[in-house]
Amino acid sequence: MSTNQLDTKSTAWSALFSEPTDVMVNRYTSSISFDKRLWKADIAGSLAHAEMLCAQDILSSQDLASIERGLAEIGAEIEAGTFDWKIELEDVHLNIESRLTQLVGDAGKRLHTGRSRNDQVATDLRLWLRDEIDTLSRLLGALQVALVDIAEAHAATVLPGLTHLQVAQPVSFGHHMLAYVEMFSRDAQRLTEVRHRTNRLPLGAAALAGTSYPLDRDRVARKLGMEDVCQNSLDAVSDRDFAIEFTAAASLCMVHVSRLAEELVLWMNQNFGFIELADRYCTGSSIMPQKKNPDVPELARGKTGRVVGHLMGLLMLMKSQPLAYNKDNQEDKEPLFDTVDTLRDTLRVFCELVSAIRVKPDAMERAARRGYATATDLADYLVKKGLPFRDAHEVVAKAVKFAMQRDVDLSELPLASLQSFSAAVGEDVYQVLTLAGSLNARNGLGGTAPAQVLTQVQRHRVRLDSMQSLTAP
Repeated sequence: MSTNQLDTKSTAWSALFSEPTDVMVNRYTSSISFDKRLWKADIAGSLAHAEMLCAQDILSSQDLASIERGLAEIGAEIEAGTFDWKIELEDVHLNIESRLTQLVGDAGKRLHTGRSRNDQVATDLRLWLRDEIDTLSRLLGALQVALVDIAEAHAATVLPGLTHLQVAQPVSFGHHMLAYVEMFSRDAQRLTEVRHRTNRLPLGAAALAGTSYPLDRDRVARKLGMEDVCQNSLDAVSDRDFAIEFTAAASLCMVHVSRLAEELVLWMNQNFGFIELADRYCTGSSIMPQKKNPDVPELARGKTGRVVGHLMGLLMLMKSQPLAYNKDNQEDKEPLFDTVDTLRDTLRVFCELVSAIRVKPDAMERAARRGYATATDLADYLVKKGLPFRDAHEVVAKAVKFAMQRDVDLSELPLASLQSFSAAVGEDVYQVLTLAGSLNARNGLGGTAPAQVLTQVQRHRVRLDSMQSLTAP
């Protein structure tokens, strides 16, 4: 006799089975260690289902009252930490149903009328994710507000704008922060769209073919605050598009966080010295006492790969599944749960971290001056004086080379030196060679001029105020 055969084994599923499930199989197939977090959604779905069964004269009012009383007691036990989760009952659904039957007898057994664990888990997962999306949307709004606050305070602060990580043109630091606001605003839009497609009711599809009971699925959907019901029973129980779509949106959001994190790490480096992160978001070194390491942004970069990996895992999970439900789908929960947890924790810490950034405008300005960031402004100046752009481009290249050889900025070259490259240069040239002049010249829609930054700040504040009112708990 094997060791497993000597162990206590679970009760057989039904009279069809001649032996109970092996203990090792119980451990292998059990999901209770992670899906118990769905308990609130499971109870909410069960209450709505029971209320509908009673309204349809499938369940008596006495049974409904017993079920409501029992589920309330179970909820209180779980909240208090006294509920006995049993691995042999496999998942959150059977654990709650078993305890309900202990508490209220046959009424607990009648609750499962007209439903299957297949449509039950699909409903629970959608309800849970819907509420998590609402939390994430609020956090995304708070992060955008923090970035907008920095943008407004530093609308006129000069930052060397980079392409290829080389100094390109001066930009407003506020303008740079608003670029991330645009990214996170798109993330918020995507979450809203995912929520809309998530908020549909599978319950009533039963195992795969629907049910012969006269259910009122629309009533359950209304009770649960869902926008519609899933229209095909096969698709209802097997669809995990909403989980994949959410994880894709979360992955893109984490990519945006990672890009911001990368810049924070660079800007904090002593060779940049553009910002200082608050000590509470950094760590030291076990051997080098002078170190202040930006661990939070670095870890956010790393966690981005984790979330993107979950997206790939979910896609692979679904790619070869025939209709309808398969046990494979038990593997959808851990990556989805971890994606939600990781994104939520990351957004929460970044809201605080961003609000505590200390900007160093002098260091930014010095870096902008070192990189000949106003070279394009000089080329534009010459074009306005009548030179073709390609000729102006060549003239400025020669002027920059001349200035580099003398280790001076373009604005520090004597007028005569500038005029030696083009007779079109006049005394007014120095107005365009200042960093402030370069910023102010780009005053078109979407430009980096401080006036444009402040206009965009106000636009975002109106949008965020509206968004926060819609997502308020």
